[in-house]
Amino acid sequence: MPGDTLEGIGRFTFETLSRVVRQHPEHTFHFLFDRPYDARYVFAANVIPHVLSPPARHPLLFVAWFEGAVAAWLRRHKPAVFLSTDGFTTLATSVPRVTVVHDLAFEHFPQDVSWLVRRYYHFFMPRFVRASARVIAVSEATKQDLMQTYGLAADRIRVVYNALGGNFAPQAAPEQAATRARFSQQQPYILFVGALQPRKNLVNLLRAFEAFKTHTGSATQLLIVGRQAWKAGPIFEVYQQMRHREAVRLTGRVSDAELVQLYAAARGCAYVPYFEGFGIPIVEAQASGCPVITSRVSSMPEVAGLEGALLVDPVDVADISNALEQLDTNPELRQRLIARGLENVQRFSWERSAEQLWSCLQEVIKK
Repeated sequence: MPGDTLEGIGRFTFETLSRVVRQHPEHTFHFLFDRPYDARYVFAANVIPHVLSPPARHPLLFVAWFEGAVAAWLRRHKPAVFLSTDGFTTLATSVPRVTVVHDLAFEHFPQDVSWLVRRYYHFFMPRFVRASARVIAVSEATKQDLMQTYGLAADRIRVVYNALGGNFAPQAAPEQAATRARFSQQQPYILFVGALQPRKNLVNLLRAFEAFKTHTGSATQLLIVGRQAWKAGPIFEVYQQMRHREAVRLTGRVSDAELVQLYAAARGCAYVPYFEGFGIPIVEAQASGCPVITSRVSSMPEVAGLEGALLVDPVDVADISNALEQLDTNPELRQRLIARGLENVQRFSWERSAEQLWSCLQEVIKK
C-alpha cells in the first residue's frame, strides 16, 4: 500500500483527502501531481488527476511548478479554492488558497537544510502564508509560531491536528514476544520511529543510550526505524564510535503492519527531536500501549498531553539518559504512562481532522 511509504506531510494528505473526497461525492476534486501517480491515490470517481511538469524536486523547479504550471492550470480551470497540504502554494493566482503548514523548523534551525532550499523557504514561505485566505497549522505550537514569526493574524489560522490509524493498539504477550524474537533477539527494546535527519536528534539519543547502557548494564536494546534522509552523516559517525553499538539496530523503513507490532512490543518509545510541528510517533506509541519519552519543546508536550510522556531537554544527553533509565527500571511508571497515553489519543482522529479541513475549505469558498 502507498501508506507504507508515507511520513508526516504525506500521511496528513493521504488520510484527510481520502476521507474528504469520499464523504463529498457531490463535489469534483482535481488532484495536481508533478509526476506519474499511483492509481491508489485517486481515491474515488469524483477525483480527476492531472500531471503537470516539471517534476518539482529542486528549489528552481519548485518555482517553475508552482508559479508556472500550477498557476497556469488555475487560470485555465478556475476552481473554487486551491488547497496545498505541503506548505507551498502559488503567488501567481487570484484563486483563494488554503495552505497547510506543518512547521517552521527551517526558520529556527536553518543549518539543517541546504543553502538553496533555505533561500527558497525564506523568500517564499512568508509570502505564501500571507497570500493564503486561510492557513492550517497542525498544532497550536505551529499556529503560535506562524503568528510570532510572520505576524499572521490568529483569525486566519485554523488548527487541524494530525492523527493516527486505527490499527495501532496494544497486543497480547505472545504477539509481543514474537516481535521481540524477530527484531531484538527476544530482548526488551526502546523504539525510535522517524526519518534519519538532523532535527530528529538521533545524535543525542544515541549518546544518551550509550550512557544509559554504560551506567545500568541493562539488556535493553535500541531500535531505530526509518529511512536515511538528509545530512545523516553525523548520526552514523556517533553510531560507529559507540561501545554498545551491538545493542543498536537500524532497521530502515518497515511496513505499516510491522510498525504496529514494533510499537506494541516496545518497552518504550524515545522520540526527542529538538523541533517538531506535531510528532505522529508520539500518538502512535501511546495508542499501542507504549510509554513515551519526548521533548519538552515546540509541539511535543501539547501532543503528548498532560502527564502523557516523560519530557526531556533534547539538548541534554544526561536528561535523556536518565529518562531511559527510569522507563527501563520502573514498571509502575511505565503503567502510569501507558494509561495516560491511551486516554490522550482519544483527542485525535483522522475523521475529525478531515471534517475540520473540509469546514475550512467551505469557509473560504463561502467568503
